[in-house]
Amino acid sequence: MELLEVQHLSKTYGTGETAVCALQDVSFSVPKGEFVAVVGESGSGKSTLLNIIGALDTPTSGKVFIDGKDIFSMKERNLTVFRRRNIGFIFQSFNLIPELTVEQNIIFPVLLDYQKPDKEYLEELLRVLNLQERRRHLPGQLSGGQQQRVAIGRALMTRPALILADEPTGNLDSRNTSEVITLLREASRTYEQTIMMITHSQSIAQSADRILRVSDGVVTDLGRYSD
Repeated sequence: MELLEVQHLSKTYGTGETAVCALQDVSFSVPKGEFVAVVGESGSGKSTLLNIIGALDTPTSGKVFIDGKDIFSMKERNLTVFRRRNIGFIFQSFNLIPELTVEQNIIFPVLLDYQKPDKEYLEELLRVLNLQERRRHLPGQLSGGQQQRVAIGRALMTRPALILADEPTGNLDSRNTSEVITLLREASRTYEQTIMMITHSQSIAQSADRILRVSDGVVTDLGRYSD
């Protein structure tokens, strides 16, 4: 089953002589549970692609289907709710709320949706992320790797169909980078989450199921990595 379908997606910023084409007629699909790495030079259009798929930006033309739903045909309010319930975001800068504890940061998206957190699932995430002993700590009391694990827990807490990760290991050392990539792979396997991850690292990209390369707004499917 195709969880994500991108059809003839284009994005242009500006008009006339100053127009910049960030994406050019991009089409691809991603099945449920696949872990996809997105690679390319700075300014190639990688972040624009992720932002549009995550409905944080709108395309100039084209369509994005998530779980069979045309997200840009939705009214703004419905799209906001759909995004909150079906898409998890992991950013390079963690974006944790400094006044909230580890546990509070993880369950925050659920509370934002006026839902009751699944305590059993929360305990499972804290165990998998090795954060049980840090659950009452504030972000400022954590290492960078621990903060990124909290961000991953927050992204997983709503059980989203799709996780979008923009350079999630960019601020981490090699050991924490390895741990984060392992956690993302486990999420795609254990929870059948579909993951798209931007990375500048070829070695990290090779840990994914499939690699997409973005160059001057054009997306090329490099297929599965093989030695």
